[in-house]
Amino acid sequence: GEIYNFRELKKQLTQKGHQFKSESDTEVLLKLYIEESTQCLQKLNGFFAFAIYDKEDQSLFLARDRMGIKPLLFSMDEDRFIFGSEMKAMMSYGLKNNLNYEALLTYLELNYIPHPQTIFRDVQKCPPGHYMIIKGGELTINSYYEISSNTKEGADYVQSCKQLVDILDTSVQRRLVADVPVGAFLSGGIDSSCIAALASRHVDQLHTFSIGFQDEPYFDETKYANEVASFLGTKHRVFSLTNYDLLKHLDDVVNYIDEPFADSSAIPVYILSQETRKDVTVALSGDGADEIFSGYNKHYALNRSINGGLRNGLISALLPLWKSLPNSRSGKIGNLIRQLERFAEGMKLSPQERYWLWASFNSKSEALKFLSSDSLSKIDHQQYGNQKDLFLKNLDSTSDLNDYLLADTKLVLPNDMLAKVDLMSMANSLEIRVPFLDHEVVDFAFQLPVDFKINGKLRKRIVRDAFKEMLPSSLYRRPKKGFEVPLVKWFRKELKGELDNQLFNQSLIESQGIFDWASVSGLRNQIHSSSPGDSHAKIWALYVFQRWWKNNMS
Repeated sequence: GEIYNFRELKKQLTQKGHQFKSESDTEVLLKLYIEESTQCLQKLNGFFAFAIYDKEDQSLFLARDRMGIKPLLFSMDEDRFIFGSEMKAMMSYGLKNNLNYEALLTYLELNYIPHPQTIFRDVQKCPPGHYMIIKGGELTINSYYEISSNTKEGADYVQSCKQLVDILDTSVQRRLVADVPVGAFLSGGIDSSCIAALASRHVDQLHTFSIGFQDEPYFDETKYANEVASFLGTKHRVFSLTNYDLLKHLDDVVNYIDEPFADSSAIPVYILSQETRKDVTVALSGDGADEIFSGYNKHYALNRSINGGLRNGLISALLPLWKSLPNSRSGKIGNLIRQLERFAEGMKLSPQERYWLWASFNSKSEALKFLSSDSLSKIDHQQYGNQKDLFLKNLDSTSDLNDYLLADTKLVLPNDMLAKVDLMSMANSLEIRVPFLDHEVVDFAFQLPVDFKINGKLRKRIVRDAFKEMLPSSLYRRPKKGFEVPLVKWFRKELKGELDNQLFNQSLIESQGIFDWASVSGLRNQIHSSSPGDSHAKIWALYVFQRWWKNNMS
């Protein structure tokens, strides 16, 4: 990781009599710990996972950054304490590879495994914003950071826009300090454009990088990225990919992950990181803005569920109709029907269960269907419930959208979005820095009233308005688009043979004993039908698991 404010900390420590032998932030961190013990964490601005052994105290102190940008894994038994940033490192010490069936169930719902669990029973993740002390054979885990989420009533909108620009500009400047070349990702969306606009204030001829999709014109946003780059005067490079390019890197991505992780957008992130690393060593990205300022369809739906009135009842009443119509992510009408069905399903649930459903690719009942009777017997449902409650405990009928965004910053952000970026960038020796996730920006965001973030269908309202003068107007006349890897096409064509070997293989599935063959084989029929629905996401999760199993367990 990196401590961005190490130079100012170094000055303070020098005034207290500390002497330094190097120009590194690591030495500053060590001296700060000597001076302030665990309280040193309150002074750090950065992203990190670190461990310090204290010979005088005979203790080991480990910490993970506030937002969970960097990973920290650990395992403890009566003989030893093992820690690392990758599962591969952990397992090289001969740990038992006992499958965690509660984590497997959660993976089948979410497509990733949230902290503190991992796919193995004996390995855990330190939660973001926590530190650990090992002393006398005892382990204690403590929180040192909680997002301050007290909304400031009566805040002035215009003033808040100015504050956001100032606070984010300071964050960007911190992340530009480096003794290696620094660039920025530029997707053509609002978030990365804001970061590039601020960075280009401080860097002449900023290098910017974007990725295009030749075979998927609907998702190709390079036109907007080019317009922003031209407007800002950056030195811009576009990597234009075909579906074959994506497919070609599939093995690299799937072989690099060390626990099941089924966010398919990891593939383009891997390629973007690989290409960017040819020009720079550090890149700024716009990650985190969606979670703290409300950028997803899910956030619009959650806000509607709180404030929607009669229309909510009408959509819910028509659930049998939505279920009867063909739905698919890959077409506009089919996707709308899919969203209406999910909205209607969610409105029948409690606020906690509604959020969990809309954060998931599968409901719990759907996920359970894919497990064999042997796997089902190994699930501790109390333990599974406790894991869910870590993220849902503050949601109830009085919750507003900020409470749901807070749940996203604890669940989705560190375990999916940041895990993906860290894995894929580290695989290519590229360091990604995320200005939106400076804790000062995050704390500011959670003090803003909900209507500063979402207004009708307009999401990330304050981000869009605050940067209007710095960005081309064309950026504001376009819909938000995520990118979908063309899984349906792959599963019907290029990967059909491999799926038949790895997943739709009755003898393999039955000898493995983890999944239910009837449910798995049903997906094969669904993906080739006129209403594939979300079957591609289910198949991808199972396929990634099987590839992981083959690499790590067989």
